[in-house]
Amino acid sequence: MKRIAILVSLLLVAGLAFAADGMFPGPGWKEKPNPLAGAHAQRGGQMASFLGPSPKSLNYYLESSSLASEVFGLMYESLLGMDPVTLEYIPGLAAKWSISADKRTYAFYMDKKAKWSDGRPVTAKDVKFTFDAILDPKNMTGSHKVALARFSSPVVVNASTIRFTAKEVHWKNLLALGGFQILPAHAWAGQDFNKVNFSFPVVSGPFKMGAYKQGVSLTMLRRNDWWSAASPGAKGTYNFDRLHFLFYEERENAFEAFKKGAFDLYPIYTSRMWVKETTGEKFQKNLIVKQRVHNHNPVGFQGFAMNMRRAPFNDLRVRKAMALLLDRPKMNATIMYNQYFLQNSYYQDLYSPPSSCPNPQTPFDKNAARKLLAQAGWKADPKTGILMKAGKPFRFQFLSRDASSGKFLSIYQQDLKDVGISMEIVVKDWAAWMKDMENYSFEMTWAAWGAGLFKDPETMWSSKEAARTAGDNITGFADKAVDQLIEKQKTLFSVAARHDICRKIDKLVFAQYPYALLWNIDYVRLLYWNRLATPDWVLSKYGDESSANALWWIDPDDQAAFDDALRKGTSLPARPGAVVFSKVFRQRAQLVPARIQPLT
Repeated sequence: MKRIAILVSLLLVAGLAFAADGMFPGPGWKEKPNPLAGAHAQRGGQMASFLGPSPKSLNYYLESSSLASEVFGLMYESLLGMDPVTLEYIPGLAAKWSISADKRTYAFYMDKKAKWSDGRPVTAKDVKFTFDAILDPKNMTGSHKVALARFSSPVVVNASTIRFTAKEVHWKNLLALGGFQILPAHAWAGQDFNKVNFSFPVVSGPFKMGAYKQGVSLTMLRRNDWWSAASPGAKGTYNFDRLHFLFYEERENAFEAFKKGAFDLYPIYTSRMWVKETTGEKFQKNLIVKQRVHNHNPVGFQGFAMNMRRAPFNDLRVRKAMALLLDRPKMNATIMYNQYFLQNSYYQDLYSPPSSCPNPQTPFDKNAARKLLAQAGWKADPKTGILMKAGKPFRFQFLSRDASSGKFLSIYQQDLKDVGISMEIVVKDWAAWMKDMENYSFEMTWAAWGAGLFKDPETMWSSKEAARTAGDNITGFADKAVDQLIEKQKTLFSVAARHDICRKIDKLVFAQYPYALLWNIDYVRLLYWNRLATPDWVLSKYGDESSANALWWIDPDDQAAFDDALRKGTSLPARPGAVVFSKVFRQRAQLVPARIQPLT
């Protein structure tokens, strides 16, 4: 409950800033140092980490994955930023902005210091170019169109001023305009937007692309000529000269490479690795740090997504039966060491004791599943035991992108077989899987979604999004009552009121079983080599492991001690096994006068 209360109060702060009219930021506003930057952070060196499987694109507008988002966010900036602790809007590429009293007209005034990496100024024309490119129907920008489609094409008032007019009032309008990443018109114009995947020679952000080896690695180089490098907010951040990302199709292979020293940072998403395979001399001697970070990173959801556009998953009774046949308790106990909680919500972080989620847990119940399937017209062939309907057997394909999911799928496959259902597992690599997702070319797949701080159910659950290719509504979910609630929340500027709406949507969606929900975890599990320096809170307040790119650094003394321990076979001092952000950050705030040194 405490965690939710903190989130609500901070989001209310952001909401209040939006609700006020006039010019922003207010009089007397001054840029402050990043409160999450390490007191002793210094620049230089390299950090290598596992980024994920080889992407089909690094253009985040074409591939809405966390992988592409992480890389794209290092290169391209948005009009506004957000304080990493209070969530108040702060200047970005725009030095200031105004909102009309009726909340329909937004003007942004570009920071005249903002430059592209080729020295040209970032102008209002760049903003309009990016907006129009995202909304161009021929561009595969999917869910990125949703929020910006609420505006007419912006008007370039002059080189440093751009004005947007909203077609409708929406609580998310400022977030949408302030948050989309601006592209250089002079570098992108004339190119086929859908083919700009791995070459980004002109950027605005703190990093640019270095060497890219398809399927192997990507190096990002810190820009000494970044226009904002000397600003107060940048001090102590983006410290590494190079960020070296490695691609592995299988997390198992990445884990083995990490333990051999191939790279520095490895987030754990597999309980077996965390519980059983983080032992041995490197861990005992603290050469590798094993750490849980309990911050306020929003909790998303994961599940077996069913394509409701196709039979047999266009039948609610079948979808519910598929969920009842998923033995999550067995999987959690036998494969995941009971590390996870079983999900019964699509907005799990909107609930916490004593306000727990009212959705029931879906039990593993074969008899109940059989009854539902029989009601849906699926009858067992007395000779083969296979469920039949209209002369056709119940067979479908499960589209997988990770061989390590096989042990879960084999349990599911056997339980389905017991009731007469044949599930064929088809494994593709990440790029091929993403292409199938763009066109909704699947029957069932394993999908994991992150969660935003600002809950917006439209892209995932609106019936309008069921038909848009490359969108988030991969299941094709469509429900009139949910559509009505989505429309209702658009004009609610109270975060608490919107969360109430999301809980109602959650109940309605849950009852339709678009996913057979799986499990989740509400903290970040990290492994990293003990040569890296981190702030006391390790990760940002609301971020995952990717926040290490901005906040961690190389301390020469730590590096020397690590090298010495490695050479002599000695131990290093242990670091905390668990870090609770709120506790550590509060302690730092109380000690500021005595301990914190000026950032250099």
